[in-house]
Amino acid sequence: MTESLFHRDYLPLADTLYRIAFYLLESEAEAEDAVQELYLRLWESRDSLDGIRLPKAYAIRMLKNICIDRIRKASHETCPEELPQTGFDPAPDDALDARARLDKVLEAVKALPERQRIVLILRTVDGLSYEEIAERTGMNYLTCRVLLSQARSRIKSKV
Repeated sequence: MTESLFHRDYLPLADTLYRIAFYLLESEAEAEDAVQELYLRLWESRDSLDGIRLPKAYAIRMLKNICIDRIRKASHETCPEELPQTGFDPAPDDALDARARLDKVLEAVKALPERQRIVLILRTVDGLSYEEIAERTGMNYLTCRVLLSQARSRIKSKV
């Protein structure tokens, strides 16, 4: 693929691709990085792009895969297998505060609509990926993400 065809077919998709990445990643910086990574991959494989009939669909599929990889990587980085030992013993008042807060969180989870509660539990307690949740519940992958986001927002507002 020539540079001019690349500019014609792929560069005008930047805004659409950014919006999709932002929807999936929920972060401006991550969305920008994902789109930049996509364009880098497309440019590096430009010799094989001549056979692509639907450049927009191809770019969106690649972007979705990049975003999924970023989400998986972030979930592994934020959830270490074992928490470090701090040697910190909480004061009795701190333990009571923690227990009260836990009770509030549990009440907020119980008050969630059923679909939100199911997705939240499957994701946080069972540690399932969005794809696995979608398979188990029969919901769309993006619906699972939206429901989880809504559930977390409701819990934050009540705690």
